[in-house]
Amino acid sequence: MHLKMHSILSRLRSNLNPKAQSLETLTWSSRSYCTSTTKPGKSSLYSKISPLGNSKTIIPELDNWLQNGNKVSISELNRIIHDLRKRKRFSHALEISEWMDQKSLCPFSPTNHAVQLDLIGKVRGFLSAESHFNNLKDQDKTAKTYGALLNCYARQVQTDKCMSHWQKMKEIGFASSPLTYNSIMCLYSRLGQYEKIPDLLKEMKKNNVPPDNFSYRICINSYGAKSDLEGVESLLKEMESEKHIDMDWNTYAVAANFYIRGGLIDKAVDALKKSEERLGKKDGLGYGHLITLYASLGMKDNILRLWDLEKSTCKKQINRDYLNMLESLVRLGTFEEAEKLLKEWESSGNQFDFRVPNVVLVGYLEKGLPEKAETLLKDLKEKGKVPTANNWAMVASGYLDKGEMEKAIECIKTAISQGMQPNSKMRARILSSIGEKGSIEDVESFVSLLKTVIPMNREMYHALLKAYIRGGKQVDGLLESMKADQIDENAETKKIICVKQRSIEP
Repeated sequence: MHLKMHSILSRLRSNLNPKAQSLETLTWSSRSYCTSTTKPGKSSLYSKISPLGNSKTIIPELDNWLQNGNKVSISELNRIIHDLRKRKRFSHALEISEWMDQKSLCPFSPTNHAVQLDLIGKVRGFLSAESHFNNLKDQDKTAKTYGALLNCYARQVQTDKCMSHWQKMKEIGFASSPLTYNSIMCLYSRLGQYEKIPDLLKEMKKNNVPPDNFSYRICINSYGAKSDLEGVESLLKEMESEKHIDMDWNTYAVAANFYIRGGLIDKAVDALKKSEERLGKKDGLGYGHLITLYASLGMKDNILRLWDLEKSTCKKQINRDYLNMLESLVRLGTFEEAEKLLKEWESSGNQFDFRVPNVVLVGYLEKGLPEKAETLLKDLKEKGKVPTANNWAMVASGYLDKGEMEKAIECIKTAISQGMQPNSKMRARILSSIGEKGSIEDVESFVSLLKTVIPMNREMYHALLKAYIRGGKQVDGLLESMKADQIDENAETKKIICVKQRSIEP
């Protein structure tokens, strides 16, 4: 469990560290074949679909909706699909798309076909998307559906298929959109062939295909990946000079991230200011990105300022917003503010998600504060939110790191009682310590509990032997039990027994 805790800590550091942070969200977020940019209305149908987990099909809800005599508009279904895609619920979005098609609710537009094809690629893979494309009627094989298939190939790094398909699109005149070039840029980026991306941008201009924001952003990313900050700055200035480009917060955030990585703090702060100026009034995701970037700069005042601004402009903060803010505060070690924010989240009315308090829990452990971590778990338990066995095991690891064996044992007992099987290193450390220092009753109690999740092994017998010998209890029965369990006496066993023999010699 000790290793597992450090794995969790490493993932947290990765999420907060701009050097390790994936730029997928910052860079690829604009790339999609969308049906609408309108937010879904609060329809009864949407309210039935939205709470369902990803493991459940939503087809019964859709069928029941019609069977009960309710009406549904195509625009409403398209908005629901759009929202589900934004929330990465691609299976549900595909179910609605295919349900619309099967029920013949409306003639499918080129965009509908492209969205469905893109979803098939995400859910079932490029081969299914390819088969679906081949089965389309000729009139439905438009630039949009060709582009959707190209994007599927690029997303799954099918280089040969992608380049062959792109060549065919060029031949039939379907490669004149920035979307097609962006797909190839994404392919090169996933392949790590960043040097090819600026050349592709030049090819776009040569062929009179105006690069869009996403084209420039991918190219900026390619320069940043090579630590070419002059290239980043040059391309950013070029974007700002283009009349057809409307500069967005996302692009400046990407540039700021690379400036931070390169140690150009002044340029990073300037880019963050420009990014903030272009944030939408209700763009919680944008605020979250800027908060994370300011956290990487250690700028607490700006983090708190942006959080207050987000709360004043966005009607409601969802769990994702609290997670992001807590991660930023924990990164800076400002636990007082993090604890206040955690209480604010608890009273927000949001659905309980253990990932939110877990950020603070992991932060405590990373700072060597297992006592506060345990207190947090106890508080949650008192409020009816039962911590997982893994939570208790993490705290046990924290205590072990500080050499506080008794507290570690109590926490691991709780974890075991919930079905957790401690890893071998943690078991060895605890059994060794409790065998050397614990009473017979303590060792027997712990071994008895441990037996509920793992079979008796040599380490457990050795702990019992040490306790029995120290307490003056006969060990013959234990040795017989070892033989019955087919556990041979090794050098360590004999060494423990020798201690007994020496202790009884006159």
